[in-house]
Amino acid sequence: MILDDIVAKRRLRLAHKMASTPQSHIERLALSARPPRDFVGALRRRDRVALIAEVKPASPSKGRFRDDFDPIEVAREYVDGGADAISVLTEPDFFLGDIATLSRLRRELPLPLLCKDFFLTPYQVYEARASGADAVLLIAAILDDYRLNELLQLAHGLGMAALVEVHDPVELTRAEAAGARLIGINNRDLKTFRTDLDVTGRLAPLVPPGATLVSESGIRQQSDMQRLRGWGVHAALVGEALMTAPDIKTKVRELVMVPSPAPSVAAQPGVTPAGSGPPSHALPGSAPLGSALPGKALVQGEDGA
Repeated sequence: MILDDIVAKRRLRLAHKMASTPQSHIERLALSARPPRDFVGALRRRDRVALIAEVKPASPSKGRFRDDFDPIEVAREYVDGGADAISVLTEPDFFLGDIATLSRLRRELPLPLLCKDFFLTPYQVYEARASGADAVLLIAAILDDYRLNELLQLAHGLGMAALVEVHDPVELTRAEAAGARLIGINNRDLKTFRTDLDVTGRLAPLVPPGATLVSESGIRQQSDMQRLRGWGVHAALVGEALMTAPDIKTKVRELVMVPSPAPSVAAQPGVTPAGSGPPSHALPGSAPLGSALPGKALVQGEDGA
């Protein structure tokens, strides 16, 4: 299974890196880095679904996306097109990413950055913060409950948001139990790499009130963004559709197009058409951004792709 291969290779590379550069050194760099930007705040728009545009050199199933790939130029196209945040894929063997790219983009760009990788240990979280990440991706499918909670709390302790990725109700329950308030629904099954946008539609009603919801994978056009909005999704993480577009900036603008105004009755104070309200996690006045579930620590700030 490809996910197992990715994780095994990641562990091997990590062991070599930790042997050459001790965690204590990475921790010092992380603690002295400039404060992170507000990743979650960038996603909480009221006018449309926010766009997290991904700098993604390649994928295991598709290979390289662009012969002329330049991460800085791609990211600038994202910024100019109106993206709200940027995801940077840093896994080197299967996605051809590089943690150094994250550092370069931090120096060049004004938008919040998500470090997207296969996080397995605290070392990687410290490394992401030291490299300028404002948020990290934690994949529930590759972390047990102890490690998920550990990495989530570490990210928050460093001032970063943690996007906890789930694919089914069991993983969603685990994410909620760990205290996640920024939840990513991956429409791609990492075991088979098949993609189904309706995974978000099925799981969105189960997301706890007040959480920030991101849909990942399989989002290709404005009509997909409209479907996500109807499900109460706050943001979409899009990689492949942007990386393969003939004109990246134009594709970004298509995806962030402001939708048509809602019917006038919905705009009247105190009037909501029966059965038309968004899921509770999307309602204004639900649990404050970053508030914790009972017994959980408060969260800071807290494709395909």
